[in-house]
Amino acid sequence: MKNSFLSRPSAPAQALRAITALMLREMATIYGRSPGGYVWAVAEPLAAIALLSLAFSVAFDAPLLGRSFVLFYATGYLPYMMVQDVISKTGQAIRFSRPLFAYPAVTLADALIARWALNTTTHIAVLALVLTGVEALYDTGALYQFDVMAGALAMAAALAFGMGTLNAALIAFIPVWERIWQICTRPLFVISGIFFLMEILPAELRALAWWNPLIHVTGEMRRATYASYDAGFVSAPFVYAVALAAAGLGFLIFRALRWDVGQA
Repeated sequence: MKNSFLSRPSAPAQALRAITALMLREMATIYGRSPGGYVWAVAEPLAAIALLSLAFSVAFDAPLLGRSFVLFYATGYLPYMMVQDVISKTGQAIRFSRPLFAYPAVTLADALIARWALNTTTHIAVLALVLTGVEALYDTGALYQFDVMAGALAMAAALAFGMGTLNAALIAFIPVWERIWQICTRPLFVISGIFFLMEILPAELRALAWWNPLIHVTGEMRRATYASYDAGFVSAPFVYAVALAAAGLGFLIFRALRWDVGQA
């Protein structure tokens, strides 16, 4: 039985069962087979943040905000990596779940949502663990605004789903796109506000940097962490518009090309 892009053979409850099953399968496949499992999901960003903090603490007397290099780079690096990693994982949803599309109960939408939901949840948990550890080990003086932090994570999650969906569509028809995306987005590590604040840039560069949705995410995360930081440049509507446009374009590509996931 063929399984088209948005087909659903029964009630929404079946969609929830399919998504849950796909998430459990990915947990067992990705984290259950590697030594340490979820430990590496925490250890890798911790190592990156530690190296950044060590390198910049040698070059500078104090971070641009607060008094902890570790917290400053954690609030930039963790949301950035959440977006980038979830985009990558969601974009690979078709390849990862391809054998299951032969079953009528599993649709492409299920595969996209399952990959996005699991990896988003994982990154949020990692962020919570890292920030808790930083607060336990250092006197950061941070005053967290958890409602603002939730907004930053919501922007990150929406952007990751939108761009991940678009990447999944492009990779399905242009497999080399996955490699092109990886190459083209490498500069984002430098220009997404991990190492600097938007406000220190010259006016011309600020105008260009504003169009990078990731800098809005890192800016909002730092506004949630530092009471003295306003991040007035952040525009949540812009980030959500980019996310919606990317997801919509991804869905349109699947529709327009009439791709049947049962034949993939």
